[in-house]
Amino acid sequence: MSTDLTPMFAPEGVVVIGASRQSGKLGAAMARSLATFPGARALVNARRPEPDEGVYASVAEAVTHTRGRLDLAVLCVPAAGCAQALAEAAAAGCRAALVCAGGFGEAGPEGEQYAQALRRIAQETGIRLLGPNTSGFFAPHLGLTASFVPAAGQIPAGDIAVVAASGGVNHALSFDLVAAGNGISLGVGIGAGLDVTAPDVLAHLAGDDRTTAVALHLETVPDGPRLVEAVRRAAAVKPVVALVVGRSDVGDFARSHTGALATSWRTTRAALRQAGAVVVDDEREMVDALTALSRVQVRPLDDPGLAIVTAQAGPGLLLADRAGVDGIRMPELADDTQQTLSGLLPPLTYQRNPVDTGRPAETFARVLDATAADPAVDLLAVYALTEPDSVDLASAAQDAGLGARSPAVVVVGGLPEDVAEQRARLHKAGIPALTGPASAANAVRALVTHARQRAVPADAPVRERTAAVPSGPLDEDAAKTFLAALGIRTPDRVACDTRADAHDALRLLGGSVAVKVLDAAILHKTETGGVHLGVRTPDELDAAVDAIGPDHRYLVEAMAPAGVDLVLGVRRDPVFGPVVLAGLGGTAAEALADVAIRLAPLSAAEAARMPDDLAARALLDGWRGGPVLDRAEFGRVVSALAAALAASPDTAEIEINPLRLTADGLIALDAVIVHTADRT
Repeated sequence: MSTDLTPMFAPEGVVVIGASRQSGKLGAAMARSLATFPGARALVNARRPEPDEGVYASVAEAVTHTRGRLDLAVLCVPAAGCAQALAEAAAAGCRAALVCAGGFGEAGPEGEQYAQALRRIAQETGIRLLGPNTSGFFAPHLGLTASFVPAAGQIPAGDIAVVAASGGVNHALSFDLVAAGNGISLGVGIGAGLDVTAPDVLAHLAGDDRTTAVALHLETVPDGPRLVEAVRRAAAVKPVVALVVGRSDVGDFARSHTGALATSWRTTRAALRQAGAVVVDDEREMVDALTALSRVQVRPLDDPGLAIVTAQAGPGLLLADRAGVDGIRMPELADDTQQTLSGLLPPLTYQRNPVDTGRPAETFARVLDATAADPAVDLLAVYALTEPDSVDLASAAQDAGLGARSPAVVVVGGLPEDVAEQRARLHKAGIPALTGPASAANAVRALVTHARQRAVPADAPVRERTAAVPSGPLDEDAAKTFLAALGIRTPDRVACDTRADAHDALRLLGGSVAVKVLDAAILHKTETGGVHLGVRTPDELDAAVDAIGPDHRYLVEAMAPAGVDLVLGVRRDPVFGPVVLAGLGGTAAEALADVAIRLAPLSAAEAARMPDDLAARALLDGWRGGPVLDRAEFGRVVSALAAALAASPDTAEIEINPLRLTADGLIALDAVIVHTADRT
């Protein structure tokens, strides 16, 4: 099957199968939408052919009478007739097809049979198939509107592409982008994705010179590794902004400790970030991010510096506040910069960053230029109103060289008609213009995120060799013995078969110990009363053993020093394959879901960056005199655990919870290893 989607998205000719003259019919709506396409066009209606009117009885007849090749067939027939229509189109030479109808896999067993028939014909003939169950796509620069949504034909051409799981979201996002002053290069609704899926379209867009940024909307991911690779390739040449649906869906992930935290939504977002996408929380943030990233980009930097110039103090404060929340650095401007600004601005204005200009005057362009030129500033955010007899904001921004030379976002406030005029001029100059502080803050965050992602060096392929996990059930002692072989520190301990053995272990270890049930079948020892901490005396030991019961073995283990508890796990995700999760340990991990996720295998250097994702990362950096995490040690532990899972195809999950950060480093206090056979 060809990987070239040019016949789909840039066809020489289009044929509508199931065309109709009846208003309200899908075939009629699609015929109207395609009427402006400048290439070859034909309509097919086997029941009511009118050759003199360009309506033919078959695709073969349409090809004979139409000048130019009919690359794309648009099927506007019910689900039951789609397979036959697709076969007819392929036999007549069509190389791509759009199927809009519903009633396939989502409609039950009969619909699934229709879907299988479509898939089989596509595979046998090589014709590429978009849909079914989609409202279509559009390529405005070609005058191609293969959509039954009438307003889609009015979408202006531009340089932002939309790849959406839903045809409705494709249109909604495109209209929102247009309302924000953008144009669309290609808008695609994937629908059921029987053949063409998001990775296929991303691969097409990676080589599309018209597209400077891509919006990616996802609902489900049928092939995680393929999606990640497609995003990685596209993001290497242009920004990809991703929105993932399913924040509240935990699904089957609640089957294990790690899985309960790493929901499909979180794992998908983490995978996309790791592949280089800028991940956003909602469609408003997506529009703001694309408005900025399609025009300017901040050079690759670990920690870009933001400066704010505002003609009104209050909105500037809103911008500065959001920057702080988003962890974006706002450096104080250099003395030379402040001296320059003091000669341009009234003496009572704040000039260190943010720069409050007061009501903008004729010096506004020079203020922008001086601030953007400060050596600590990598991105500038500007706010001003369109006041009468005040500075012309678009002219000032252009005079200051904002845009590609000095990356900036500009917020224009005022009446809608005034804002639209200023925004159009700014966009023409390549300067992203937003309509409020919140939108500007979204754009700033996207630009900074994109810069940080590109600053991360491409790690060398992970080639670490490690021992495979032993076969058979592994209790906590056996699991920790394996961890120790990987170089992961564990407490001193003794596995005991009897009460007498436990007393010998207490004397051997000395001090305070933990007494635990030792049984590979018990994964949640605390919930079954199988863990007793701070045991010091023989009487306390007897009480712990009695509580656990006589039918079990016991693990007597030296108590670890106080510290910060983490959870660390590696597991096989059903969509993305091996993944790593790290976060706060204990019940806090589940309650707060403060976790970092990466695809495995991964290098120690990449693993060492995972704690930066945690909201509670301050706890790992010596909070109130506490221990400080050695990131290199953490990276080695994570990488070793990920390599062990990769070397053990029969292992489903390895989890350390808690992994305690102490003054002496990391130590694994509990460990669980689950084999794939144990999950079935």
